[in-house]
Amino acid sequence: MTGRELFTEDFKTTPYWWDRSPRKHYPTPQLPRNVDVAIVGSGYTGLHAALQTARSGRSTLVFDAEDAGFGCSTRNGGQISTSVKPDLALLTRRHGAEQARAILEDGRRALKWIGEFVAEENIACDFNVVGRFHAAHNEPAFRRLVAALNIEPKGLETGGRIVPRSEQRVELGTDAYFGGVVYPRHASLDPGLYHQGLLDRVIASGATIAPHCPVTGIERLGSGFRLVTPHGEVIARDVVIATNGYTSAVTPWQRRRVIPIGSYIVATEEIAPALMDRLFPTDRVVSDTREVVYYYRVSPDRKRVLFGGRVSQGETDTRISGPKLRAELVRLFPELAATRISHSWMGMVAYTFDTMAHTGLHDGMHYAMGYCGSGVSMASYLGMRTGQKVLGLAEGRTGFDGAPFQTRPFYTGNPWFLAASVSYYRWRDSRNV
Repeated sequence: MTGRELFTEDFKTTPYWWDRSPRKHYPTPQLPRNVDVAIVGSGYTGLHAALQTARSGRSTLVFDAEDAGFGCSTRNGGQISTSVKPDLALLTRRHGAEQARAILEDGRRALKWIGEFVAEENIACDFNVVGRFHAAHNEPAFRRLVAALNIEPKGLETGGRIVPRSEQRVELGTDAYFGGVVYPRHASLDPGLYHQGLLDRVIASGATIAPHCPVTGIERLGSGFRLVTPHGEVIARDVVIATNGYTSAVTPWQRRRVIPIGSYIVATEEIAPALMDRLFPTDRVVSDTREVVYYYRVSPDRKRVLFGGRVSQGETDTRISGPKLRAELVRLFPELAATRISHSWMGMVAYTFDTMAHTGLHDGMHYAMGYCGSGVSMASYLGMRTGQKVLGLAEGRTGFDGAPFQTRPFYTGNPWFLAASVSYYRWRDSRNV
């Protein structure tokens, strides 16, 4: 199939998740003159911080330049992992043994905590501990996965299980990979329903949501901050920056430290149950060992495949990225050659120069961001911890506190080096090393 034939008649460039939980359009409220806490960003980070502060009686105002949840919190694939990319050895070299272990422990804690939070708050979002199949794209990659599993630090074991290529079809109906590892504690959810459930609880707690109200300036005052918006100014005692992949020039220090990267996803049209069962015998989320990674899963109702990754050197139209992602899906699963695309969309994630999330206090403002494409649990967890820090609670401390938040000379927030980096990593992925 080529051209228009690749798309269904009702093709959409909005996230598949929005079909199940359409974005609610909240009116921009009359802004209060003063609040205890102002939060910039209404994704997982900002809402979890708001839930902490509002439930503790602090007047809380959450700003967003678009609809609440317009960004990647409702655009991601709904895959949940331990969220820390560097291993113990690398973290130890960077931060010392004690902090390295604390960082990894927070990653494990975030994974467990989000399941507990969803259950305690009774958020209906198809949360399930389904496990992850992390597939090796070549033989050396498989050997590295096995080696890493065999030297896991005591107390930080993932519970991973090696799947040789000869047994791969028990997990995934393709011969394109060279085996992999199953991480049984990883999970999935519907990110749109999760965000809406979280937003409902934030509103019920007494916080005010101000959508379509971009913060265009922040000025530090003697005892707080002045936030400037097109709808008026607000004086806040505490400010939380929770903008991640949408961080703007309003906070230049943070903007110099996050790398916005588009992550692209397609949803297929409905697939026959027998074919789905043959290709995806489990409900596990899937990722692979490429530097330019692909990630995918079946939809919660097991009717579609949601397939994500990066297929261009720069940002592109989702009508262009969609067929490219579909081509990769068909390369892995040739039996889907006649399957069309029903949705193609993207969202901006934020990488960091050390591939690790960061949280802290700069110029008096709290922040948490830089989840490197693994933000469902970590953005939620660090948002919650940030809210606790605003309240002055000791439990707000994390292993990430105090870790240097790196930037690079001449970098101001525009990833001019992205095209060259993607080309280099694609070249590395193509080599059998």
